[in-house]
Amino acid sequence: MSERQPEKPLPEVTPLNKPFWDAAARHEFVVQRCRRCGRFIWYPRGSCPYCGSRDLEWTRPRETGTVYASTIARVVVGNSPAWEKEMPYAVAIVDMDDGFRIYGRVLGIRPEDVRPGLRVRIDFEDLASGVAVPVFRPLGRAPDP
Repeated sequence: MSERQPEKPLPEVTPLNKPFWDAAARHEFVVQRCRRCGRFIWYPRGSCPYCGSRDLEWTRPRETGTVYASTIARVVVGNSPAWEKEMPYAVAIVDMDDGFRIYGRVLGIRPEDVRPGLRVRIDFEDLASGVAVPVFRPLGRAPDP
């Protein structure tokens, strides 16, 4: 008997990003930080893109940031009909308070109210048993346009 497939696509876990996905499954947000220059690094890499050091650690940054840019998804791309029932939804690029950018869906607010300047915090959405992805939730009301 085959195992039931999840409705939404699951992230590809590799040896390089496994600490991130393991933490996400526990609803913890971790990113790499360079021990030499102290900068936070997103997305997971084998060396620091700023100073070249391979001396990296996984650490918990602040979980807040500000929307830099956003868009509204209105059309399902790919072969996952599970997204269709959630349309439309907002996706944002977020300037995290510790100096790196990350993107994800913004939940808990109307998609048309997600705009630059909106303060958000990391939260998690469970996709399957032991699999969660980071999403954002607003910290307050949307800034005036």
